[in-house]
Amino acid sequence: MTNQDLFSWSDTYNIGIQEVDEQHQVLVSLLNQLHEAIRERHGKAISREILDRLAEYTRTHFLLEESLMRLTHYPGFDIHKQQHEELIGQVQDLQYKLDHESAAITFELLHFLKGWLTHHINESDKRFGAFFQNAGLTQYATWSKDVETTMKKKKWWWKFW
Repeated sequence: MTNQDLFSWSDTYNIGIQEVDEQHQVLVSLLNQLHEAIRERHGKAISREILDRLAEYTRTHFLLEESLMRLTHYPGFDIHKQQHEELIGQVQDLQYKLDHESAAITFELLHFLKGWLTHHINESDKRFGAFFQNAGLTQYATWSKDVETTMKKKKWWWKFW
C-alpha cells in the first residue's frame, strides 16, 4: 500500500468471516492496481485487463457470500443478492461501453467503485457478518485443520439444508 492508493484497507472493514475479509482485501488491492494504472497512464489495455480481473474476482466473491447466506438461511439474502446483481450489471455495461463506444476508465469510475465497495462492506456485509456470528458459526469463520476435521466428522452444513 502506498500513500497514493485509492483505498486503504483497515481492520475496521472486517466482517468476522476470514475468507470474506480476505477476499475483500483482494478486491481493494485490484481497485488500487486499477487506480495506479490510470494514474500512471499505463494504457487502456492494461487498465482494461485489471478491470476484467476485478470484475471476475467480484463475481467469485459474490458467489461465496451468497453461498454462505443460503447455507445459513440469512433473511437479508434477496436484498443482498440484488445489490450484487446491480453492481455486476453496471460493470458489464461499462465493459460494453469500453469495447463498443470508446469509453474510458476514469477516476470518477474508480471513486464510484470505491464508494460502492466501502458502503456495501460497512452496511450489507457487516449485517451478514453479525448474523453469521450470532448464529453461532464463528467457529467456522477461520479455516483450520481442526475445523476441517470437525466438518468431516459432523457434516455440520447439512443442518442448514
